[in-house]
Amino acid sequence: MRWFWIDRFTEFVSGKYARAMKAVSLSEEVVDEYAPGLTYFPASLLIEGLAQCGGLLVAQVSDFHNRTVLAKIGNAKFHRQVHCGHVLEYETVVTGFQPQGAFVDGKIRLGDELVVEVDLMFAFLNDERFESVTLFEPVDLCRMCRLMRLFEVGLHEDGRPISVPEHFIAAEKAALINSH
Repeated sequence: MRWFWIDRFTEFVSGKYARAMKAVSLSEEVVDEYAPGLTYFPASLLIEGLAQCGGLLVAQVSDFHNRTVLAKIGNAKFHRQVHCGHVLEYETVVTGFQPQGAFVDGKIRLGDELVVEVDLMFAFLNDERFESVTLFEPVDLCRMCRLMRLFEVGLHEDGRPISVPEHFIAAEKAALINSH
């Protein structure tokens, strides 16, 4: 994944909730070029940031074995624009799991001020139609989670730290061996 709309996780409780932050910068092309002369962060990318936060929250429950995709956006409410220099606080809360996917409530705040509220639905692409589909290479997904500090702050509901999944570690070792 090339474009991260999360800078880092600040809290992460497996299958329950995640909090993350994003600092909006003028150096980001999307801020400078989306609407020339108006330097604001696009609303679609606010939702994408929440989808990344919620998608990782949902996918982690299966140690990232479920092919988790954003399936539906509902009840999106935008309360204000976001500009350069703003530090956003993302919050995603799982409201339900089903065999086919999960439901997540997402909010973005700027300090005490509500910026966005949205309902997200994620689907698991785990049936035989999608067996050959790889959404992310495990080594890349692991790198992304490490960069966002998921494994540093992530906890299970009982307080145990979330470990890097074994298949991620194996993928990292294989990539290291193949690079030499």
